[in-house]
Amino acid sequence: MSTLQSYGWNAHFMHHSETNPHQNLEAARVLSIQGFKHLLVTAEGNLNALLAGSLINSREPESLPKTGDWVLVKRYDEEGIIIDILPRINELSRKMPGTQSARQVLAANIDAALIVQGLDRDFNLMRLQRYLQQIAQCNIRPVVVLNKTDLVPDPENYRRQVGELGYDCPVILTSALDNAQQRTWTNHHLLPGHTYILLGSSGVGKSTLLNSLLGYDLQQTGTTSSANSKGKHTTTTRQLVQLPNGSMIIDVPGMREFGLTSEDGDEGIHHPMIDALAPQCRFGDCTHQHEPGCAVVNAVENGELPEIVYRSYQKLLREQNHFQASEADKRRMGKQFGKIAKQVSKHRKDRKY
Repeated sequence: MSTLQSYGWNAHFMHHSETNPHQNLEAARVLSIQGFKHLLVTAEGNLNALLAGSLINSREPESLPKTGDWVLVKRYDEEGIIIDILPRINELSRKMPGTQSARQVLAANIDAALIVQGLDRDFNLMRLQRYLQQIAQCNIRPVVVLNKTDLVPDPENYRRQVGELGYDCPVILTSALDNAQQRTWTNHHLLPGHTYILLGSSGVGKSTLLNSLLGYDLQQTGTTSSANSKGKHTTTTRQLVQLPNGSMIIDVPGMREFGLTSEDGDEGIHHPMIDALAPQCRFGDCTHQHEPGCAVVNAVENGELPEIVYRSYQKLLREQNHFQASEADKRRMGKQFGKIAKQVSKHRKDRKY
């Protein structure tokens, strides 16, 4: 197997490389980004590269290279210049942290997302549902990893709680300190040539987990803050690394916020249990809030649908609607600005005469 194939090069990227207008360029995958410097892996090994000015000027920030992207690069001495980006299979995004409604792409070309929660302090079903929803919207397969099983008396109880959320995804119980246990689940769930992304809050043990999977210390591991019982950041940048079994993991810094976006073609929040009940509602456009004959509300009242699932669903729906409204406002303001700019330009031309 070639170096590129071992890093996920496949027919999709080969086709777009062969049909790209920029010919005689090397294909490479982005391993990490620090400032303006991009660390790439090519058929000949690692290479540091910068972005071509024409690429910067012609692309929106979120469509510029991210960790996991495949790019076309031209060599100059010991460095390279990234000339173009091959179309992504998918991309994992979230709402930009804070009050602004902007979309942030975290990484690209991912086969599955490993959502890590620690069973000591971090376990939170509503936060987990937020991750599951956004990851599904991004067309990425979720895998829930419940870490620190050695710190609780009944780990299976937590697995049952996740299962009651109604999502069809694997739930792994593990301890990052148990190397034998790590090898068991990774050999089953992490496949050679596939790319995974490691997600979760600070302090859930992601760095310890990754170090255990690698067999050496890539990331410094930190303690939990005594001030707020929250983990300290040990990962500082997104980077793609290859595991001994040939699979790849993109590690990202711990995230306190994982806001929902509205992905292209998405028509709202979808939950397997609610989607199954919706056809039984009296009205086809039922919002599952106050309409008479709502099968979803009835299921909550009868105990058939867990209340935590319903409350989280409503909260996420409001959040996504807010994001969509903000995006619509931005587009409307952009059009208005464009009209004003044209009027000013026309006025200047008229004054010349």
